[in-house]
Amino acid sequence: MESIKLNHITKIEGHASLLLEIDGDELKRCELAAVEGARLFEGIILGKHFLEVAAITSRICGICSCSHTMTSLKAIEKAMGITVSKQTRMLRRLMHLGEMIRSHSTHLYFLALPDYLGFASAISMAQKHKREFERALRLIYLGNEIVELVGGRSMHPVTTRVGGFSRIPEQGKIKKLRSSLARAERDAVATFRLFSRLKYPAFERPSQYCSIVGTGNQLCFDGRMLDTGEYRKYIVEQVHEYSNSKFSFFNGREYMVGAMARYNNRALQLSGDAKKLAKPLPESFSNPFFNNVCQALELVSCVEEAKELLGLKLRNERQRLKPKPGHGVAASEAPRGVLIHDYEFDERGYITAANIIPPTAHQLARMEEDIRNYVALRLSHCSKENLVHEVEKLIRAYDPCFSCSAHFLKVEIKQT
Repeated sequence: MESIKLNHITKIEGHASLLLEIDGDELKRCELAAVEGARLFEGIILGKHFLEVAAITSRICGICSCSHTMTSLKAIEKAMGITVSKQTRMLRRLMHLGEMIRSHSTHLYFLALPDYLGFASAISMAQKHKREFERALRLIYLGNEIVELVGGRSMHPVTTRVGGFSRIPEQGKIKKLRSSLARAERDAVATFRLFSRLKYPAFERPSQYCSIVGTGNQLCFDGRMLDTGEYRKYIVEQVHEYSNSKFSFFNGREYMVGAMARYNNRALQLSGDAKKLAKPLPESFSNPFFNNVCQALELVSCVEEAKELLGLKLRNERQRLKPKPGHGVAASEAPRGVLIHDYEFDERGYITAANIIPPTAHQLARMEEDIRNYVALRLSHCSKENLVHEVEKLIRAYDPCFSCSAHFLKVEIKQT
């Protein structure tokens, strides 16, 4: 029995391990584990006042700190019966778009693209592909600027509050940023064209696809609409002894979240240019490598929508907050997929129970099953080195965040 263990997979967020045990040409065992130290955020926020919670949960992840902040705020507001203004919803959406632009650009150019151009890293790729490297930096910088404009800084926003914002962006800064978006629109379109023309491995694996519909009150599983607040009735979380992250299942089967799931479920309202670019694409994808194409398409739409929202006229708002006992569940589409925060509060506004399901925990079981099938397909005609590279490429296509999921990659292959 030969064992292959990849102790560290580069170009992903966080740390994971993969154990493959092979007997001849047969894969006997496949275990994908989040080995990031347990984060314990669900325990950390117990006993915290509702005004403190979002600032803590944003630290679950740096690159997705806005998604955790806003999902946390939405769960608190549901529990407290707080309705936010249209302006607050639009500003939160703008900050979310900035995070999407930053996250997708980072993943596509610096984590995924080197695989397809034959480089070990983005740094080595930059020497021969300076234009693409600089385009990536411009898009990432734009995403950071948008987040900082609304949230006060580019990571872990400080202006976000239950019910609204502590301050709103200055009109002069909004106007200046909006004027710079013409270049960003061209960069986003060029990104889509680049990634839609890459040659991806042949690997069709139809799945269940989960995404959010509308304001987040419903989850869509392949066209079936389900109440977000009742997610525990149909999403089952399991603990596997080899992983610090839970594995999630719907109807006893693994499922996929993220850009490809949103595309397949038609959950994203594409902008004008993005709609035109999407016309030659199939109605749905079943090859997980095409998650990269779906992210690139979303990037175009996010830049265009951000430009539109930067035309908003803003005014100062205040809201009176009064704690009360309650239960609130909120779901948002983080860059990597569905993110759920679930809180219960006592009469003084202190948390008594919490559950958080980040995107990678939703689809860790799906990733593991994809690896199992992909390795089985390639085992008889792949060298050990090539097999490891191909598995890493598949995992990177999912754009996982193991820091979030642990509340990469070691690959171990055992062969006989």
